[in-house]
Amino acid sequence: MILTRLAWRKGDFIRFLLSGGLNTALTYAIYLLLLNVCGYTAGYTVAYVAGIVFAYIMNRCYVFKHHRGLKSIIWLPLVYFFQYSASIAIVWCWVEILDFSTRSAPLVAIAITLPMTYGLSRRLFRPRDIT
Repeated sequence: MILTRLAWRKGDFIRFLLSGGLNTALTYAIYLLLLNVCGYTAGYTVAYVAGIVFAYIMNRCYVFKHHRGLKSIIWLPLVYFFQYSASIAIVWCWVEILDFSTRSAPLVAIAITLPMTYGLSRRLFRPRDIT
């Protein structure tokens, strides 16, 4: 039973990393395009919202292959709101305080917030009988 749970979690995490990598590439491309027409905070916000939609679809259909109905639809945006709050603060500090590139800021934010996002997403999408 414990080995089954660990294998299930390992598979989830690998799929989470793969879908997250695709999501990162997609939202990062959107962000870089938007940097040409707006500021980094607006570009980051628009790209982030697109990433939430993509993440819901991927978590529901590919990563966890399960959802908890209305609960996951309501709570996933809240999970990503918390990640966004932490991420935009990291992005701002990266650019404004540390004076590093706006181009690399989102990647740093993702690397720092990834464990929190995985843990919260897993709680939303996994079946109740698997802990």
